[in-house]
This record gives sequence, structure tokens and C-alpha cells, in this order.
Amino acid sequence: MKRLIERSRSVGEVLRWVTQNPGKVSASHYPIALHKLGQLLQQQPGPPVGAGDGRGPAGQVLEQPEFHALCQAIVSGCAKFDNFSIVNCLYAAAALGLPGESPLVRVLEDESRSRLGRFNQKDVSMVFSSEANNKALEAIFSSQLFYENRQERFIRSMAEWLPRKAENLTPYTMALIAKYVARHRLREPRLLDTIANFLLKRGEQLDSKVIQKLVFPFSRMNYRPSNHGELFPKLEAILEQKAGSSPLATVNILMSMFQLSHFPQTVLHQVFSPGFITNVMSSPYALIVRRYLSLLDAAVELEFREYSGPRLDPRYRVLMFEHALTADEANRKYSYKGLVAEALRQLVGEECYRQDEVLPPGYCTDFLLWINRSGTVLPLSRVPAASRAPPATSPVTMSLRSSVLALTSDLQDFAPVVLSVNDKWHYCQNSDILVGSRAMRDRHLRLLGYCLVQLPYTELEKVSGIEEAKHYLRQKL
Repeated sequence: MKRLIERSRSVGEVLRWVTQNPGKVSASHYPIALHKLGQLLQQQPGPPVGAGDGRGPAGQVLEQPEFHALCQAIVSGCAKFDNFSIVNCLYAAAALGLPGESPLVRVLEDESRSRLGRFNQKDVSMVFSSEANNKALEAIFSSQLFYENRQERFIRSMAEWLPRKAENLTPYTMALIAKYVARHRLREPRLLDTIANFLLKRGEQLDSKVIQKLVFPFSRMNYRPSNHGELFPKLEAILEQKAGSSPLATVNILMSMFQLSHFPQTVLHQVFSPGFITNVMSSPYALIVRRYLSLLDAAVELEFREYSGPRLDPRYRVLMFEHALTADEANRKYSYKGLVAEALRQLVGEECYRQDEVLPPGYCTDFLLWINRSGTVLPLSRVPAASRAPPATSPVTMSLRSSVLALTSDLQDFAPVVLSVNDKWHYCQNSDILVGSRAMRDRHLRLLGYCLVQLPYTELEKVSGIEEAKHYLRQKL
């Protein structure tokens, strides 16, 4: 039967084979028949398959009794189909141009959604490529299986058609898409610009919690959307009105904008005001807001020197992070940090560096060293205490500006060096662009007076063994 269907030369011949031989047709034959119909229709003159308005050969086929009999056979039996047949029927129906409201498509979509947890990645990708309405997209991006796995082929495909469909999507669905894009560090400009355009058009109708989800992918991917000249001022205006309604969301949005080097002055006046501070300090998420406000305050000090409004009260300042990031801890076995640590120990000795040092305003560094003008790494005992990195345990008492002065006062003799092991997850997917939080960390460390030596994974993966690693570090230093 498979060979007979595939060798058919006309639409009528395909329909006859399938409808007149029900006893010889199995589940796997239905998607083959639908695919063959799509191929034959593409070869006929007239409107393209998928026009969906009943014109030309495609519309005529969809109205034939034999085609309705084929669809009814699939609807009646699909609950007993294997996953592969379900997926391929849905994919073929989408390629054939059947409308989303047709009984065949509705039944196949419902059956697919009920089986998402049992599909393999290829099945999932095919299902998602054939479903593109709001309800289907919501189901797709709510699927834990899909969320946990990067579907790059589907994302590239979605980048083509999402801009045309975005206007009809709900904020909830768009937020799910944004969450997925951010989780997998997918720096796909067309998708990000679509989210930005959606935000520009609908931002005033959204609450702050939804806005923070839509804004986060831009900072995560270190990407300024093409409409940022319009979008950022609009976001500022929205935040001015809604800053107090959801303080944590407001601070998160500000953090995203800061990571993109955009500093909304009027919103900062509100966020650092006594009323806002009092409000957040009495909330259940007071500690996380204090961490974010402390980092925002540090960023103002370092990058927004012309700002003259209120600042965070020193008694509320804390370290943004007290130890390595969760992602770095979770991926430790995949990191090149262990190789670098052993090579560094053999090259300069343990007395010449500190590992996992946390520097104000709360940035965890991989390795901290001091080097003199001739390029020699100095033992920590030879570095004057006054010129060493300010203690991370007392961010309250030392301003960042004074720490910059402390670090740079003796630069004619020696300089503090941060060795930064940039593993794969520190970059946007398939890119050499650091994620936004990492990029801002690097900017701030440089402004604080540290020399930053980058050790990207693309270089480290070419290093074989300790001796090569020592040679590599010697060149870098």
C-alpha cells in the first residue's frame, strides 16, 4: 500500500487507494497519503496549498467526499495510532493547508498535546512546527519536555512566522516564549524584535510582572532591540506609573535596562526614595530586593556619574552575590576552571592567587592575581594591604569610588588581575557574545580598576593537558 500511494500520479488515485481498501490501510499509511496529496497539489496550477479559501485545485480536493472519508478515518482511529503516525499526520495536515478549526486538525492537536510527555525530541519539534495558533503555542511552551530541551530548528522556523502572528497572541503566551528564549540563551534577533514590538504596542495594558518577563530576554542576550529608541522611553513612562505596584518586578526591569547600559533617571528617583525603600524592606522578598538595589546603586556609581538624585542608604547595602552563581556550581563538572586552577597552581604557586574571591558589589571572580610592571605575578604577602581588593565582607563601609582609588593609586608598581574562565553557558547560544549579566560584571570590574584576562572556552577546549594549559596561561599573563 505504501508503494502504491507513493507512486500515485493524481489526487484521485491517492484517494481511491486509501478509501477503497480500508482493510489494507494501517495508521502509518495515512500521513503518507496526506503528504502525497500535498505534493500533487503543489504541482497543479492555481493558488498555493494552504490558501484555505476553497479556490483552485486545493479547495476542490478538500471538498471531495473521498477526502472527507479519509479525514474521518483518521479522526476515528487516531487514539489508537502510534506517536510517529500522530505526529506525521499533524505535520502533513499543516503542510496540506487544512484550517486549524477543521475536525481533523483539532483532533490531532488534542491527541498530540495529551501525548507530549511521551514524545521524543524529533516528534516534539514536528508537532510544534505544524501548530502555530495561540492555543497551540501556549501548550507548546508550557510543555516541560519542550522547555527543558533546546529546539533550535523549530526556533529558526518560528522566527519566520511569529512576527505575522504576534498580534493575535496573548501576553501569557508571549511571556512563555520569552522565558524559553531566555532560558536557552537564544540570541535570535527576529524573535527578540518581535517580543519588543509586542511590548511597544501592548506595554501600557500589561502589569509590571508580565513586562519584566518580556524584557528579560533582551538583557539576558545582551541585545538592544531594533526599536529600543521608542521602547525604552515607553518603558520608563510605564514604570513611573507602576513602580510601587510591584516593587520586585520594577527592580528586575531596571536591572535589565542597566545591563543594556540604559539608565532611566526618573525611575531611579522613585526606586531610591524613602517610601519605596520602606515598602520593600517590609515585604517577604526584602533580601533579594536589597541585593538588586545594591547592585543598581553600584552601577549608578560606576556608569551613571551624572545622576544626582537619591541613592541607596548605606545601611541597606549588601553583596549582590556571596558565592559563585548557581549555574556555575551546577555546571562545575563541565567547566574548564579545574584545569586552569591546577595549571595556575603549578605555574605561579598557591601563595600568588586567590580563587573564587567575591569583590564588591558582589561579583565572584575565578582567580585574582597581582602583577608588577615587568609581568611577574607577586605573592600576596608582597602586596600592600591598603592596595589589595577591598574586603567583600564589608561593602557597607567602603564606597566603590574609594575602592577604585585604592586599587589605582599604586598602578605604577603593580596591578590587580582577574582571570575569567568563560565557559559555554556564559555566552549566548552559538555566539561569542557574553550574556548580559556577565558583560555588566566585566564592565564594572574594569571600572573598579581590575585588569581582566578572558579565558574563553573556545580557546580552552583546544588545550590538551597541564603543560599546554601552563603555556597558555603564561602567554595570557
